[in-house]
Amino acid sequence: MKVCIIPARGGSKRIPGKNLKPFIGQPIIAYAINVAKQSGLFDRIIVSTDSEEIAAVATEYGAEVPFIRPSDIANDHATTLDVIKHAIEWLNDHDQSRIEAVCCLYATVPFTRTSDLEEGLALLQSEGTKYTFASTRFSFPIQRSIRMTEEGNVEMFWPEHFSTRSQDLEPAYHDAGMFYWGTPEAFVSGLPIFAPHSKSVQIPHFRVQDIDEPDDWLRAEMLYEILSKRGEL
Repeated sequence: MKVCIIPARGGSKRIPGKNLKPFIGQPIIAYAINVAKQSGLFDRIIVSTDSEEIAAVATEYGAEVPFIRPSDIANDHATTLDVIKHAIEWLNDHDQSRIEAVCCLYATVPFTRTSDLEEGLALLQSEGTKYTFASTRFSFPIQRSIRMTEEGNVEMFWPEHFSTRSQDLEPAYHDAGMFYWGTPEAFVSGLPIFAPHSKSVQIPHFRVQDIDEPDDWLRAEMLYEILSKRGEL
């Protein structure tokens, strides 16, 4: 059995009601549910939430909400791994089917494609791989990054690279914040994701957008409309 778990907590301080906020005509969580359904990869698509309102909307769009998330993992200090572990353990207690793979798909990921999820699963099935996740390349060489000192001055983190040509520096990547495929054993044991036992699906810059602040939301909606018109989604 392959399971998609969508974490969707009710509380959101920076964007109130974030997971249900309308995004180009429908609640943003609907995009995550729809891409999971359209992929055809999952036997169960489960939303883990502490909110009855989110549960109702998730069910309306075709996801399951077989439990309400306990309060001890529904606060600002709960981690994604805590939430996924709880869902897996709940499934182990209530479903006799063996879980082969789990995908944690974030609720605010309107730029995720079914092909991204397919590639992530294919990579997970390679020998020795415990997790796969979406990543993207930093747009600027991190070796030439600077910081601000307490005196208000600037200094390089790696001054030895001041004169190094950008094309001669090793590319660096970061988590795109879209999804994490993993074996159930890796999630339950709390195995770290960013480690040699993981592989990543490379996502181009134009499809990566964190949505944490109101400005992010506005930019994401404009970007989504542009990419939709260009046939990129």
